[in-house]
Amino acid sequence: MRDDRRHPLADAHSDRESANQVPDTPQTRAPSYRLAFADEDFLCRPELRPVRLQLELLKPELAMDEHEIESTIVLFGGARIPEPSKKDTARTETLAELSRFYDETRKFAQLVTKASDGKKNVIVTGGGPGVMEAGNRGAQDAGGRSIGLNIVLPHEQAPNEYVTPDLCFNFHYFAIRKMHFLMRANAICVFPGGFGTLDELFESLTLIQTGRMQRVPFLLFGKEFWQKIINWDALSDAGTISAEDLDLFQFVETAEEAVDVLNNWQDYSRRDQIPGR
Repeated sequence: MRDDRRHPLADAHSDRESANQVPDTPQTRAPSYRLAFADEDFLCRPELRPVRLQLELLKPELAMDEHEIESTIVLFGGARIPEPSKKDTARTETLAELSRFYDETRKFAQLVTKASDGKKNVIVTGGGPGVMEAGNRGAQDAGGRSIGLNIVLPHEQAPNEYVTPDLCFNFHYFAIRKMHFLMRANAICVFPGGFGTLDELFESLTLIQTGRMQRVPFLLFGKEFWQKIINWDALSDAGTISAEDLDLFQFVETAEEAVDVLNNWQDYSRRDQIPGR
């Protein structure tokens, strides 16, 4: 993402290269002599956290603008859900049963991508394995691009092989990563998952519930799973949420059902249509 615009001042790339050619002396070896923007130790200081937050927000934003990404379809879901051909290796019987959502994710991403022009309604996932892999894989099956928003973790931190390389990003801050998930979202689709998926689900719902984010189609794949994990009606009965808040999302089971819901969503006329009929 080099800035090729011409201006009369020396550019940062040239000065960084020139600084590497200076004579080797005690003065030039001193950390204080390094160019601030080229000094990784300096940039990683606690005091520079506000700068790192800004950089982590700006780098993917510029890249997606350069690739003319206008809107996205967000896919959240578990990293541990295997594809059906590998379900025998699943650690639990439930995970093996949930493997069907790998295929539904892949099919859904394929349908969405086939109807996309490569700029609108681009599939975005967390870039990891499981449901995330299936989403990026489905987009690739359809010959389209997809985005992966990876994050540095002790495990599962390598991006899956199906993310479009130029749209594969790595994050340090969960908060900035979640902002990039939602900034262009035309729909949010949540598949079975664990703590990370629940975190993404509830933060997204909270933003919509509180009016901090425009309402978009919000689909939960697998009614049986989600009703077992979360007692939605109990929240409403207790009064901790309004009964109307239960209308912010709906359950679906298949890729085709999800596509139909998106195409017929009553508020969707104000935004880009998803897959065509």
